[in-house]
Amino acid sequence: MSEQTYILRTENLTKNFGSLKAVDDISIQVPYGQMRAVIGPNGAGKSTLMNLIIQKTPLSAGKVFLMDKEITGIPTHTISNLGMSKCFQITQVFTSLTVFENVRMSLIVDRKKAYNVLPVASKYLREEVMEILRLIGIADLADEVVKNLSYGDQRRLEIAITLAKRPKLMILDEPAAGVARKESYVLMDLVRELRDKLNMTMLFIEHDMDIVWNYAEEITVMNLGQFVASGTPEEIRHNDFVQKAYLGG
Repeated sequence: MSEQTYILRTENLTKNFGSLKAVDDISIQVPYGQMRAVIGPNGAGKSTLMNLIIQKTPLSAGKVFLMDKEITGIPTHTISNLGMSKCFQITQVFTSLTVFENVRMSLIVDRKKAYNVLPVASKYLREEVMEILRLIGIADLADEVVKNLSYGDQRRLEIAITLAKRPKLMILDEPAAGVARKESYVLMDLVRELRDKLNMTMLFIEHDMDIVWNYAEEITVMNLGQFVASGTPEEIRHNDFVQKAYLGG
């Protein structure tokens, strides 16, 4: 498979915190359109890896490529403009504002020059906000204050805010965390539907192995900052480390 078939590549990513190697020489390739899961025990280095990819955390060594363009050292907000955004970040939602206002704010920040003070711009802005909310399935909650939403609807709103950035690659940090089992499947169904409708790629960290088995097309396994294995769900089910760590083998 040629390099151009990968939306994301990393080469020998390494992050040292003093003498600790939180991420140790990780190279991964994510094809366009894939649902890729990254799994591993607590402390495996998954979140650090994602923060290195989006350049939130400085690398000790290695390179990151997005759509075959090297983005190593580029500011996170610039990377978002290039087509990669992370969802489910703690500071992403303003709970005192309405659902509509949250998505509107994200659009204004993302389209600084596109939306000006002219009335026609305001009209187009409202239409785009409502289009995103309809796509996510929360248009009926547009005027609801965020703090009054269920946790599941807050997660949907976070996805809507991320969509406002028009990402081609969305990174999701534990999308099923904190929601009931049934709701977690509804959320992941939405993620997969967005992938299909918008021709996106989804890279997600997840601890719930039922979610991983049901939604990941390929799984990357980490432990102690190192790459352990990568393969289809069926291949990873039979991996010795995964058998011992997750399946009681």
